[in-house]
Amino acid sequence: MGNTPVPVSELRVLAIHAHPDDIEFQCAGTLLRLRKLGCQISVATMTPGDGGSAEHSAEEIAAIRRLEAKAAADILGAEYTCLEFRDLSICFDNDSRHRVTEFVRRKQPHLILTAPPVDYMHDHEITSALVRDACFNASVPNYKTCQWDPAPPTVRIPWLYYVDAVEGMDHFGNRQSVDFIVDVTNEFAEKHRAVACHASQREWLRRQHGIDEYMDASERWSRQRGHEIGVTHGEAFRQYKGHPHPSSNLLGELLGV
Repeated sequence: MGNTPVPVSELRVLAIHAHPDDIEFQCAGTLLRLRKLGCQISVATMTPGDGGSAEHSAEEIAAIRRLEAKAAADILGAEYTCLEFRDLSICFDNDSRHRVTEFVRRKQPHLILTAPPVDYMHDHEITSALVRDACFNASVPNYKTCQWDPAPPTVRIPWLYYVDAVEGMDHFGNRQSVDFIVDVTNEFAEKHRAVACHASQREWLRRQHGIDEYMDASERWSRQRGHEIGVTHGEAFRQYKGHPHPSSNLLGELLGV
């Protein structure tokens, strides 16, 4: 693993997506594989899922979903953080840039998994833009995050990978390309348990969208991605290689893809 910046046991991996359950759906199997290698895993959501209920107030459902997210993170062997944005209100402005950059500085990740640039909803896409922005900003000493006790700049820009869009589609129903697919067959049972922690999200989708296939949808898509590489379950990724991000494929090297 010649491109690994530190011993694998010291490698810090951060997965950050918009809402509770996004990480479990799109990359939990990969995080489990990285944890088994000895990597240090952290997961974060931008919001606590405060918009996802027709029965509870925003504060009530946020409290429920933070607990569900923590339970899922425990299954992944990961530390969980909510950045406390609000559903449908994630914006690309300087306050948001400061908040996400400060978080990246505090975590000092070597490798980040985040939302794709094109997805079915605004919160996902702005999360993607804010995380990419923070990867660059965090390493600039003169970029101030306006915190009382700011973390030091990162030493280097991390490897950055985008998870699948929902159903792998762009805004027009076209399949988005990916760079590689990770075999998560052996991890799928644990991934499925992590997805199942988000019981309140299942109830919300049933009420709001008429969907009562929450668990089946997770399995169906992982089987589709797995089929593309001849295995039972898979998760797909695309790497950001724009200047000055690392262009070597650290994630692929770690997982043998």
